[in-house]
Amino acid sequence: MDKIICYCKNISEAEIRSAMDKGATSLQDIKDTTGACTGSDCKTLNPLGKCCADDIRQILGEQKSEKPKCCCCG
Repeated sequence: MDKIICYCKNISEAEIRSAMDKGATSLQDIKDTTGACTGSDCKTLNPLGKCCADDIRQILGEQKSEKPKCCCCG
């Protein structure tokens, strides 16, 4: 079973990597191509109670932000 990264939209790591294979290089690209990080229920749907933005940035190879910016919390 593939690891779910975005619980709001049920987007897996494989879907994110597939988007990267097709040219996605930023969090915004991932949002646009998969819909990941565009939900509004991170804190309730994700078992860790956190936003997927930093997890997506990590997959992209970007540095985690000092202050995580949540896709649904501002």
